[in-house]
Amino acid sequence: MLKIRMKRDAEQNAAVIKRLAQIETSIVELGNEDLLDLADIFREKSETAIAQCAFAEMARRKITL
Repeated sequence: MLKIRMKRDAEQNAAVIKRLAQIETSIVELGNEDLLDLADIFREKSETAIAQCAFAEMARRKITL
């Protein structure tokens, strides 16, 4: 039973990592205007993962709100 649980946990972790990578890729692929819109939406919640990713991408592109 422990092996089954460990396998299920590993599969769930892999799925979460894959999903996060997809989200990050989607943010990187946004155009500047859409990226700025996303950052503006999450401006008040800057501690969230999406906000952090959006602000990091803005910094990489050297654009600001």
